[in-house]
Amino acid sequence: MSLGVGLIGCGAIGSVLARAIDDGQAGDACLVMVFDKNLEKAKALAQKLKSKPKVAKTFKELLECENVKLVVEAASQEAVRTYAVEVLRAGKDLMIMSAGALVDSELMSEINRTAKENSQKVYVPSGAIAGLDGVKASVLGKIERIVLTTRKPLKALGDNAYFKKKFGSVEKPTIIYEGSAVEACKLFPANVNVAATLSLAGVGAEKTIVRVIADPTLERNVHEIEVVGEFGKLAVHVENVPSIENPKTSYLAALSAIATLKKITEPMIVGT
Repeated sequence: MSLGVGLIGCGAIGSVLARAIDDGQAGDACLVMVFDKNLEKAKALAQKLKSKPKVAKTFKELLECENVKLVVEAASQEAVRTYAVEVLRAGKDLMIMSAGALVDSELMSEINRTAKENSQKVYVPSGAIAGLDGVKASVLGKIERIVLTTRKPLKALGDNAYFKKKFGSVEKPTIIYEGSAVEACKLFPANVNVAATLSLAGVGAEKTIVRVIADPTLERNVHEIEVVGEFGKLAVHVENVPSIENPKTSYLAALSAIATLKKITEPMIVGT
């Protein structure tokens, strides 16, 4: 029996994921319903799909759909804060793409508690980075440091309020932030969800160091992970092609959601 999926957010990542499910690329999953605060956007996406999923006019309508067993959030950190707990209380599993919201320890605790109380699962795809299986294994021993360096082309930072206010623009590679993942996710809510995902896999958002570099010479989003501990040293370098629909989002982030759906629905699981 196919896994019934409900989608929150019909933007760049949501659209890629919806098309993948529609084309049978996401394992044994079926897109049952889509929801977006912009109803016309949801209708437009549904109309393009062969499966013609239902369009929820309200979030309540999505929650009340019995055929939806897994809800995928592909909208924003605000959507996680608004909808995540309600999804779990409704007895549905949840996939979170806007992982930056999870650096809020109170929200994270509430999501964990609600999932346990209702026997539901919460999935957080790896997003635009790689190597999380190694990170999760390494933190079972002593860790000296985990550092994420993110290099962004200017078009990916164009409408970021913090960048515009403090820097306006830059003419050469410039460090625009260095500090904890907690603050990074607040200052760059649409750019560094990877920091939160790494924190969840590793030593937590307070102890994870994030360095954001604005680089006018780049066309791609670049993420570099360094983990040092008693196990040795782990280094990961990823150069991501930006999503065509949204340059702030890496195409790999959408692909990771597709891979997670396949992992949920297929009988054999490779890797952690």
